[in-house]
Amino acid sequence: MEIVLTVLAIVAPVFLLGSIGFVWARAGYDYPTEFVTRMAMTLAVPCLIFTALMQADIAPAALTALSLAALVAYGGVIALSWALVATLGLDRAAYVAPLAFGNTGNLGLPLALFAFGDAGLGMAVVVFAVMAILSSTIGLWLVAGGAAPSKLLREPLLWSALLGGLFLTMGWQTPDWITRALGLIGQMSIPLLLITLGVAIARLKPGLIGRAVWLSGIKLALGLAAGVTAGRAFGLEPTAFGVLVLQLATPVAVTSYLLAERYRADPDAVAGLVMVSTLMSVATLPVTLSFLL
Repeated sequence: MEIVLTVLAIVAPVFLLGSIGFVWARAGYDYPTEFVTRMAMTLAVPCLIFTALMQADIAPAALTALSLAALVAYGGVIALSWALVATLGLDRAAYVAPLAFGNTGNLGLPLALFAFGDAGLGMAVVVFAVMAILSSTIGLWLVAGGAAPSKLLREPLLWSALLGGLFLTMGWQTPDWITRALGLIGQMSIPLLLITLGVAIARLKPGLIGRAVWLSGIKLALGLAAGVTAGRAFGLEPTAFGVLVLQLATPVAVTSYLLAERYRADPDAVAGLVMVSTLMSVATLPVTLSFLL
């Protein structure tokens, strides 16, 4: 009973904030999704990543192990998703990226914070940074058929992760007043991401729901298997192991739908995946957490 209450206390704030965004959109109130998303991903989240890494209590060896484990896990998921899509004769542009990359930003970061505290958040941003780099390169190539390296070099997420890792490794700290300012900006990211997720789901027009149900189940199974395998292979300590598995268990990201819409890669089918996998996560994430805590 105690573990159930603990898990509910972790997931309840996440889904409550998402529900606020959902109700807000359904009520017809204006919500500038593009502006909020851009502000979150170019300002708030990079500040969160930098300060979380700079202040994280992670040994350099543990940081390296977690980064490599995340890279191997996502590499495995990408390869398996690609093979599955090819075997089933599905559209590569529409399905591989959504199956490979989860919602580690909107859901993964808040869940890691609430489940594992500040230490978990610091580790979650490492996994998120790895995923963001892969999705901005391989993921974009899968959907659009091309990805310019110069685009990645312009991503604040990349530089915040690199700078945060450098400060963590060297033991550097920014002046207190800068740290506090960056921390305040970073604190915007989690509520903004969750509310925006709810708004985005409310506006989706999903299609192919039947296919989305079993594909969402396969995505969850692939993510869990890859996370557990990579975590054990690299000997991650319990918190890092839990964060890695949790991040890989997150549902399809809304950004997958936005990319599919932009490049006309069957956006209705991808919207169905986002909707179904997110609804499934209401049940699957608490169960996953109960085994990781």
